[in-house]
Parts: sequence; C-alpha cells; structure tokens
Amino acid sequence: MTAIPAVLVLEDGRSFTGESFGAIGQCVGEAVFTTGMTGYQETLTDPSYHRQIVVQTAPHIGNTGMNDEDGESARIWVSGYVVRDPSPRPSSWRSRRSLAEDLLAQDVVGIQGVDTRALTRHLRERGAMRVGIFSGDHATAAHSELLDTVRAAPTMRGAALAEEVSTPEPYVVPAMGDKRFTVAALDLGIKSMTPHQLARRGIEVHVLPATATLDDVLRRAPDGVFFSNGPGDPATALPQIELLRAILARSVPFFGICFGNQLLGHALGFGTYKLGYGHRGINQPVLDRHTGTVEITAHNHGFAVDAPLDGPVSTPYGRAEVSHVCLNDDVVEGLRLLDRPAFSVQYHPEAAAGPHDADYLFDRFVELMEGGH
Repeated sequence: MTAIPAVLVLEDGRSFTGESFGAIGQCVGEAVFTTGMTGYQETLTDPSYHRQIVVQTAPHIGNTGMNDEDGESARIWVSGYVVRDPSPRPSSWRSRRSLAEDLLAQDVVGIQGVDTRALTRHLRERGAMRVGIFSGDHATAAHSELLDTVRAAPTMRGAALAEEVSTPEPYVVPAMGDKRFTVAALDLGIKSMTPHQLARRGIEVHVLPATATLDDVLRRAPDGVFFSNGPGDPATALPQIELLRAILARSVPFFGICFGNQLLGHALGFGTYKLGYGHRGINQPVLDRHTGTVEITAHNHGFAVDAPLDGPVSTPYGRAEVSHVCLNDDVVEGLRLLDRPAFSVQYHPEAAAGPHDADYLFDRFVELMEGGH
C-alpha cells in the first residue's frame, strides 16, 4: 500500500512530517502527551481527552489491537492521534480489530512515523498548545495556511466541555451481590470502570447527566454523591460547582475524581490553574500525606487546584486540607474536608489499564457512607 503523506503543525509554527494513520483528513485540538506504555485503548476512549490530540511517548503502539471489553466509553474521544511506530498487526487473543481499523471506522485522523521523542520534549519545554494533523490532500496546503487553521482553533482555557461528553439520560449500574448503598454519580465524562468499581462494593450507581439538578440528585435518596472526571476548564462548570456546594451543605458523603477534585476545590473557595503540559500517564508518583504511602497512579489532567499545601485551612464547610501531592512537582492531587464527609483526588483510582495502588479510595468512600470520617 502506498503511504499517504501527513503533517503535524503546532501553533508556534514547528511542524513534523509523517504518514497518515487512521482516517484521512484534518483535525485540530490541544496537543498533549501521555507516558503510558500500555492502555492505549483506555486512553483513546476516555472522554477527558475530548478536543485533544494525544501523542503517545511509547514508540510501539497497537500491539494488542482493540477489543470490545476495555473501552472506557462507547467511542473514541480524542480529536487526533500521534504515534511513532504502530504495530502492523495485533497480537492478542482478545483482539477484534486493529487500532488502525478503529481509527478509520470512527473517522479519527492520525499520523505515524513522527519523532515523538522530539515532539514530547518540545511540548515539555514550550507547554501544551494547539496543533493540527493534516493528511492526504490537506497536507499539500502551504504551511502558513495550515498554521492559520491551527491558530483559529479554540483554546482549552475557558472551554466548557463536560456537557458535550455526558450521558443524555440517567441510567443505573446495579450493585454486584447484596446492595449496600445508593450513589448518585454526576457524569462529567465518566469512565465505565468507575461505576464498575463502585458496583463491586455493593453500590447501586445512578449515573446522572452533567445538567442534573439538586432535585435530580436528592430524588435518588443517595447515601453518597460522586463527581467524575471530565474534559475542559473547571472554572466554567458553575452549575456543577453550585450543585456540589448544596451537597456539601447537607453533609452528604462526597467523593470526586479528577474534574470532580477540581470542582471540590472551587466549591471550597480555591482556584484552579492550567498546568504547563499536564500529567498524563500511568506512572505518576503521589504521596498520601495522611499515611505516608507513595502510590504509583494514573493521571489525565491539564488543570490543577490552587490550594495551600500547609493546612488545614478554613472554608465555608469547615476545615480542609491537601491530602495528596504529586512527588514530581508538588501539584495538589487530593483534598479532604475534616469536618464533613467529603474528599477527592486528582488522579484515577479506577485505572483500568493499571496501576491499582489507589483502589483503596473506593473503600474510603464506602467508609464515609458507613459513618466513618
């Protein structure tokens, strides 16, 4: 088969040439890189990557193909995909299709043969930025024209995206075994493994749209409330922040992951800020400041909570403290209220592709609903 040329253009003008991988066409989004050497199917189907073009730092991608079990949602969410050396054929008994076939079938534009090490170093030095992938006839346009297309794309700051990826209708994930609790889970871009992890602990999970109101939540008579991960700028999620404040005021046990952690930060009166190039991968070291345990964790976030590391501090809902920090850069990775049953983490304890050091956080949520604090 004749290779189809493709080019990747960053908003600062740097470009990389390669060959088409997946659909032929063009795409734009925020350029981000992930350091995971496995779990690419979970990455592609994570709604938190909506409107982002993902660069895989691991050079060889696609080895195990794509299956029907490991997706974190029903579709691929990335805007575009960048790899160095895709596997020409999958090698796994669980594979149903090749990675390239799924990208093509879902009209995801990608590029292969790129020096992803150089591209990643560039993003680390310059920060996350807008990027475009252009293949086939689109790649033949003048560089200045392609650059204009990239620079016309919206930025991630100020982007309200959670409602674009949320479920349109509520649904229920039944408890496994004996039902112990009911949890109302706000879908801001929820990954399928999260309600599964809750259900394994005897929790009936009512997954609600991002537009759910306090009445929608209370109608489920929940023993606890969960806010999921999701894409976009957390400062734009004003209705969800107000909903969370109402939940905290009622002292309903609360657990938040990723976007949910950022919204808890806003609800408590802290701000959020854009990280230079974010944390994305499955090998990030995080310190649990309460136990002193270091966890290797899965991350996907470009924003972080701006909260003081020295605490506790006073909030409208009692004292709060930073419970977890990233050992690479001291970024806030978790919050905990000391006077109400609420906590959150910035990383992903459901971690379908691993690691599983943070599984205990789901048990901690169960303890809150049992009356522990």
